[in-house]
Amino acid sequence: MQAKRIIGFLKDVAANNNRPWFQEHKGEYDAVRKDFEEGVAQAIGRIAEFDGSIAHLAVKDCTYRFYRDTRFSPDKSPYKRHLGAYISAHGKKSLHGGYYIHLEPGHCLLAIGSYWLPTNILTACRNEIMGNIDTWRAIVESRKFRAFFGKPGAGGWDDDKGFGLEHLKSAPSGFPRDYEFVEYLRMKDYCCWKQVPDTFFEGDRWLDEMVKVFEVGKPMMDFVNSVIDDYE
Repeated sequence: MQAKRIIGFLKDVAANNNRPWFQEHKGEYDAVRKDFEEGVAQAIGRIAEFDGSIAHLAVKDCTYRFYRDTRFSPDKSPYKRHLGAYISAHGKKSLHGGYYIHLEPGHCLLAIGSYWLPTNILTACRNEIMGNIDTWRAIVESRKFRAFFGKPGAGGWDDDKGFGLEHLKSAPSGFPRDYEFVEYLRMKDYCCWKQVPDTFFEGDRWLDEMVKVFEVGKPMMDFVNSVIDDYE
């Protein structure tokens, strides 16, 4: 991808987030969007080499509209300030975990897993973790996983890395408060991420680095997806 061009355009959108400006620069947006989608197609191809479940996806199955839905938001800016692609075997609107690529000035990242799970599925995931705690710990406490993503609750969305976006302050209802590994039950989602520099996606070499990150996160995602898929 031409990451420098994409990031530069997104900076301009952030500074001029209005329809007249955007219409004057629609040709530039179309070029940037096309380049981004070519990068997403490359990502799908590379991920499919170690996760065949997403091989059937097309770019349109993974990308989002650039136009914001402002109906229920106090921010009436018409356009997003980022480009993102969610590569999930069951589609971008499913609960099934997937791989996420995010380009935004000062906040580019790679993420993997599931988020915003409903309570019944979260409860099932917590039970599965308790019932298979040794398997779970072997995945999320491995040296590589901790190096890429850290411990649960140790980092937020704006930090260099993180594991779990939101966490309860104590054990969820119905689970033992004194459970030795309660930090995994307090998680309200099972996604992990790693921030990368704005220059990360430039050219083609980023694909190799992307694969390294996603391969490390995949066993955690697979564990959770084995539960989620019982509900979809």
